[in-house]
Amino acid sequence: MNLTDYLLHYHPMRIAIISDIHSNLEALQQTLTVIKQKKVDAVVCLGDIIGYGANPNECLSLIRETTPHVLLGNHDEAALDVEKAELFNPYARVASEWTHRQLTDDHRDYIKTLPLRIVLDGLLFVHASPFEPEEWHYIITQADAQLQFAYFQEPVCFVGHSHVAGLFCEDLWMREVVKGEKFIVNVGSIGQPRDNDWRSSFGIFDTSTWTYENPRVEYDAKTASSKILQAGLPKPLAQRILVGR
Repeated sequence: MNLTDYLLHYHPMRIAIISDIHSNLEALQQTLTVIKQKKVDAVVCLGDIIGYGANPNECLSLIRETTPHVLLGNHDEAALDVEKAELFNPYARVASEWTHRQLTDDHRDYIKTLPLRIVLDGLLFVHASPFEPEEWHYIITQADAQLQFAYFQEPVCFVGHSHVAGLFCEDLWMREVVKGEKFIVNVGSIGQPRDNDWRSSFGIFDTSTWTYENPRVEYDAKTASSKILQAGLPKPLAQRILVGR
């Protein structure tokens, strides 16, 4: 093992975890500005870089410049193969078809390389769930989470997908990440939060102090919303990012 591999896998780190950007360039740019100020050692993107919003290629370019640690999300997959959007709601399906038409060939090729899971510094990262990550199961309730703990060995599994930030402990009672317990942590969404807070949500985990924080970031949501309308995408997609649901 060379020094780079050693540092990557074993050196204590501050890791920023972002997810569900959904082609919202304004939200991504502002969040990355904040992340830079936080002085992290690595950024992990849990997927769904695209879908819903008006700037898919720009968001893909920015993520590719930012980090090599990027996962495939279901909307990324659907933008490559629109048949995968068959079970999406009508607005999501329209957005997937629009995004499919916008993508450059280079970005299509990039999306095809993205994995379904990453292990970094002893932590697991997936888009939706550790069990059958390719099936995009939702973890929304504690009951959902309890079914998932048997399917990973790492102490913490970071997820996105639901767009709702939250923390689940196998012990049930823990409300913050501590050593010796097993956790599933949802970092929320950068580009389309759904927890009644319009601000971008992401996570920072420090493997040296074993602490987790969930910052929220204000951004120019009005511009992002206007771009969705200008692109001819469904009006509800423009409205929901202003209110966070």
